[in-house]
Amino acid sequence: MTVERHALRKWEKVREFALGLPGAAEEFPWGESVAKVNGKVFVFLGVDDGGHPPAVTLKLRDETAHAHALAAPGAEPAGYGLGRSGWVRVPLEEKGAPAADLLCDWVEESYRTIAPRRLISELETR
Repeated sequence: MTVERHALRKWEKVREFALGLPGAAEEFPWGESVAKVNGKVFVFLGVDDGGHPPAVTLKLRDETAHAHALAAPGAEPAGYGLGRSGWVRVPLEEKGAPAADLLCDWVEESYRTIAPRRLISELETR
């Protein structure tokens, strides 16, 4: 399997996971896919048209998870000043990029940072 196809598979798994969280919805502001809960973005999924390498951008408040994400190959604080608030952009095509399961854990953490308590409670009862 090519690196690009493997990265796209990871991206699809992360997108499916994010949209399966309670109250999650996909929107396309700025022409890119985002997952929102309660009207707020919890993960930027980017575009899947092949114009840009696949990546995800998520908010990680836990210091260990944040440091781990930033240590991923090619990862960087998110642009537009979001990095100062804990947002990290993680490329998926880089050699040694995080596995889909780890990315889903980070998506869940980002979701828990943004979601209202009632939806987090719903997630915990699943």
